[in-house]
Amino acid sequence: MRPEDMQQSSRGLNKGVKLVVGLGNPGSQYECSRHNVGFRVVDILSVRHGIRLSEYRFSSLMGYGKIAKRDVVLAKPLTYMNRSGLAVSAMTTWHNLDFSDVLVVLDDIALEQGRLRIRAKGSDGGHNGLKSVIRALKTEEIPRIRIGIGMPNPAVDIATHVLDAFQKDETLIIQEALLRAADAVSVWIEHGIDRAMNEFNC
Repeated sequence: MRPEDMQQSSRGLNKGVKLVVGLGNPGSQYECSRHNVGFRVVDILSVRHGIRLSEYRFSSLMGYGKIAKRDVVLAKPLTYMNRSGLAVSAMTTWHNLDFSDVLVVLDDIALEQGRLRIRAKGSDGGHNGLKSVIRALKTEEIPRIRIGIGMPNPAVDIATHVLDAFQKDETLIIQEALLRAADAVSVWIEHGIDRAMNEFNC
């Protein structure tokens, strides 16, 4: 589906459209890193719902389609993690979206590996990607899904930990978490943030 097929004006989509942004870093060297779980959830949604990520706009790889009969934009900012807000702000402004209709999916070292934490708003929690989004949009009232990747071994610094790939013994836990996160996105789209929190926060 082309963006113009969903538009009612030159600066917006049909009312009620949802923007789902997975945070991560572009490039094959980061593809399987802990920091890129947001990208991977968007990829899962793309495959599940037949939404091709084929548009390059707003410094992002994007796809337009429907989930639960709702107009949806899937996006993976290509600005690198620490500048994610530039892309999210541009997409939000151009599509004329309310902040409550923007969902950010990201990793969280403070959460036990595989756990999900869904919130309607809040601080960045020390995550540079979310910090960039909050700064660019000038609000903390951004719905988000955090996916736990666990704290590093004390001998490993945090930057190395988040940019490393998951170990073999971690892959099953993380894959299950990514699938549940994709389920949570669909519930958020269809039923809202409260339902998603009630079903997936644990």
